[in-house]
Amino acid sequence: MALTTLFPPESTATPFATFATETAATPFATFALSSTEAAATPSSTIAPYATALNGVNQPMNILFRNAIWWGLGVLAMLILIIRLMQRAIAHSRHTAAMGLSGEAQAYWSKNRYSTWWKFKRHMLYAPLGKKRHNREIRLSSAGNIGTIPSRFHAILLTIFFLSNLAFLAFLDYSRSDRYSVLADLRGRSGVLAIINMIALIIFAGRNNPLIPLLQISFDTYNLMHRWVGRVVVLEVVLHTMAWAIVKHAATGWSGIWHMVGTNPFISWGTVGTVALVLILILSLSPIRHAFYETFLAVHIILAFIAILGTWIHCEVAKLPQLAIIKAVFILWLLERVARMARLGYLNYSLKGKAWTSATVTAMPGGASRVTLHLPRHVNVKPGSHAYIRFAGIKYWESHPFSIAWVEHKPIHEETLPRQEKETPVEKQLREPETTTDISFVIHAQTGMTKTLYEKATQCQPRQLTLNAAFEGPYGGHHSLDSYGHVVLFAGSSGITHQIPFVQHLIQGYNDGTVATRRITLIWIIRESEHLEWVREWMDLVLKMPKRREILQVKLYVTRPKNPRDIISPSSTVQMSAGRPKIGYILREEVKAQMGAMCVTVCGPGGLADNVREVVREVQDVSVVDFIEESFTW
Repeated sequence: MALTTLFPPESTATPFATFATETAATPFATFALSSTEAAATPSSTIAPYATALNGVNQPMNILFRNAIWWGLGVLAMLILIIRLMQRAIAHSRHTAAMGLSGEAQAYWSKNRYSTWWKFKRHMLYAPLGKKRHNREIRLSSAGNIGTIPSRFHAILLTIFFLSNLAFLAFLDYSRSDRYSVLADLRGRSGVLAIINMIALIIFAGRNNPLIPLLQISFDTYNLMHRWVGRVVVLEVVLHTMAWAIVKHAATGWSGIWHMVGTNPFISWGTVGTVALVLILILSLSPIRHAFYETFLAVHIILAFIAILGTWIHCEVAKLPQLAIIKAVFILWLLERVARMARLGYLNYSLKGKAWTSATVTAMPGGASRVTLHLPRHVNVKPGSHAYIRFAGIKYWESHPFSIAWVEHKPIHEETLPRQEKETPVEKQLREPETTTDISFVIHAQTGMTKTLYEKATQCQPRQLTLNAAFEGPYGGHHSLDSYGHVVLFAGSSGITHQIPFVQHLIQGYNDGTVATRRITLIWIIRESEHLEWVREWMDLVLKMPKRREILQVKLYVTRPKNPRDIISPSSTVQMSAGRPKIGYILREEVKAQMGAMCVTVCGPGGLADNVREVVREVQDVSVVDFIEESFTW
């Protein structure tokens, strides 16, 4: 039997009457017995406890249901309050510092409250153990079992797990009939499972409104989705076992199989349970990573079957929790509809009768530079990512990639001004309509990315044109405009996440709209030829006005073919052979800090863990915030 929230039917007896009635039972037992259980006394047969609401403590179920909802709501409100405070501080810092020099921003570089930097060091930025967080735990070169949650995430998940465990275990064990206790467990586990499905579906959505509201990355919600899902499956299995044990005691295996085969209530409940158990098995990290594309498609199908089975399971019995499972289905459906609507709107233009096309260029070092030519104008913030599909190359798959470059192109030539002096509104009205080109660098790994690269290499001149679909942009909710000092770490193709920030901050520096006075970009690559991935865009960045006043680039080639070929082009663009000393670099940046500092990283998990370790070490020295961009799956 799948997810069942077992609310009692209307009864003329009130809870106060139950308390008032003098019985030989203890006060706790009196509260634990609902009005429906009165008909199922210890002298009754076993069978009643396998049907309907007999033995189910509904007042306690409702209490725990409310506790979970209130708990999640209060947590969301606390995070929202903290985020609003951070935004208020960032806004005041931005407005106060954007007209000041770097040296004059010293006020914003000092810690004012020791509690906050200690919280960041020991909780917010801390890994679960000593260092490892985003570095994958590999079983072999071909597979891994994922990453370890951070300390803060682990605490939240532990509280969630233990609270659900406590709610499940809080039963009246003083009952004389043990099957009555199992019936109560059946009801309790069903209630908790279906309530947790609300959070499960919300956390899974790419269009989750909580992402921009709370400024929590989809990667974090995806982590929560996986662990909440495991708890839901555990509760569903307990729900089914509690029913099956009682039913077996009453009728044996023949009675169980008869109900599964002939009773729609039990049949569809079983369908939902089996679907959820299969999801759990297939979602185990080694299986998920080895067959991710297949897993994703099967996961969606099984999720639909589980929701459908639960819906019919509740519909047949006319259970009050039917409204909850309908809400779960609506949330699941809205996410699918939103994604399809976004795909249609962004990739097709009725005016131009055009669909998004992609130009794929095979680059040295096993990477593809992909430029999507969208048929309409799309605004993209720095730090955004998008999901891409390619026609003819596993089009059912979509993978997230950081947006490296955005260029808006006019559909028609710009007209000349009608008068010598025109207002900004008149200029905006005169400007032509534009379409948007969005570029990515996709490092060939396995599956779709490898196939894409191979197809491009087979073309002459190593360039492929095909239809594609753009879904996004997502993310981009972190603003670096209020920081006087920004340090950007990138590993391999992670440079695509950092380039838009560099371009935006230099332009803001020229326009006088940002507080940033120093940018340090550290890019670690394996071979020198990887520089070709972004050379075209970096050349444009390096030619921007006043770039030398604000930007310093440090390139590290870890496996150069000839170390003598590693030559620094200028004093502001330095190249070195070998791996960077993260600790030394960051401590030197802190010594020369201008205003509040933000350190961001996008790259392999090992690099992110190294950067995080040093950021935590300098928390007591000055204001240093940390942002990590990752796509763990």
